[in-house]
Parts: sequence; C-alpha cells; structure tokens
Amino acid sequence: MNIDTSSTETSINFEMTCKMYKAFPSLYCDLFFFIFPQRKILGSDFFNKVCGHLKLLEKEYFGLEFRHHTGSYAWIELLKPVAKQIKSDDVAFHFIVKFFPPDPGQLQRGLTRYLFALQIKQDLSNGSLTCNDNSAALLVSHILQAEIGDYDNELDAHHLENKQYVPNQEYLDHKIIRFHKKHRGHTPAESDVHLLEVARKMDMYGIRPHPAHDGEGMRINLAVTHMGVLIFQVNYKNICLRFSLLIEKRK
Repeated sequence: MNIDTSSTETSINFEMTCKMYKAFPSLYCDLFFFIFPQRKILGSDFFNKVCGHLKLLEKEYFGLEFRHHTGSYAWIELLKPVAKQIKSDDVAFHFIVKFFPPDPGQLQRGLTRYLFALQIKQDLSNGSLTCNDNSAALLVSHILQAEIGDYDNELDAHHLENKQYVPNQEYLDHKIIRFHKKHRGHTPAESDVHLLEVARKMDMYGIRPHPAHDGEGMRINLAVTHMGVLIFQVNYKNICLRFSLLIEKRK
C-alpha cells in the first residue's frame, strides 16, 4: 500500500484551522493533528474529516487520542464538542488503532491493514508489544521485507544499523537476517499480512494498559480487549472480566 508522505504539512479546512504532521511515516502510526478549535465542531465531525482525508473506510477500528490537562491520555468523545474536551488552545491528537480484532484477517482493505502494520511497528519499537527474541526477530524481518524488499546483505546491514525496530535490536540482527532470507518474493502488502498474523499471537497484542486503583486503593492497570476487561495486579495473576459475563450480570 503506497501512501503519499512527500508533504509534511497538509491543511484541512472545516470550521477550524487544522494542520496535519506525519512523524516518521515509515515506522510510526502516529499522525499528529494540531488544532485551534472553534466552539462548535463535534468530535465525530473532526474524526470523520480525518478519516476522509486518509481515504479510510474501515474507520471503526481507529480513534483520536490526546493528552488530557490532568496528564493522562484520553480518546476524543465523538458526541461532544471538541472545545469541551480540551483546555488549551492547541492540542496534539494522535490517530491510532483503538480496537484490535482477534483475527486481523477480517480487515477488508489494504489501507486498513497497512495502518495496523504501522501500529504494530510502533508498539514493537517502544516496547509496549512485548515478546520473546524469536518472535521479535520474525516481526522485524517482515517489516524489512515490506520496506526494502528481498534480502540483500549490504542493504539489510545498513538498514538495521540506522533504524531501531525493537529494543536491544543489536542482539537480534543475526536472527532477523536469517528470517528475512526466507521471505523472498513477498510484496509489501503480503508482508503486512504476515506481520499481523504473527503479532496477533502475542500476549500483549492490542493491549494498552491504563493506570487505576482498586477498591482498596491498590495500584492496578486496566485494558480493554475483544474478550473483555483485563486487570493487571502486581504479584497476582491477570484477571479477565469477560463481556459475556458482564452482560449476563446486568440482566
């Protein structure tokens, strides 16, 4: 999937001045939107305008995240005016994946899979998608295939030296190269599919922990997945409150 990243600044005109900056488009999924809001536009109008600019149809998987004035991160609420959700005049919104399907194969369009692949690259790079060395090397090998094509000794070495795809990458170079040699002939789109197929098997796939406290004031982390709400407790096994059980209790 080819996306034009030649321009680093694009103007979007709709009831407010809005500028879009793409940061590290070959590696990161963050699309930064700095806005100076008027007082009328709804979150849904802003979000739909962004998706329209990207020509994105499967928009239900994505969201706009921003840093709340309290310091925590929050999703833009679609039914509220943007001005009521922010406190400062200019806010950076991050366009990122919000919902991860258990099987990325259900994604219908190449652009959607491409954006998911970019999100996986980011999560792998910043350490939020934790995995063992073999899995990390396999993921990076698919990224290399998508970005530079078939294995080439000099090109691979140069690429791995100048780009950091995973923490402690220098210890994995030989494994990455060994896997990359096996991907000959795979197109960038096929490499994205393989990347997502490997990533979905990781324990932390699609999990974004958020700090919280339980009823006794103990610090915990919460995350929402397709199965339910995950509770991460220190020195305790992770707990999953399945949506099916929560729905039954409400009945």
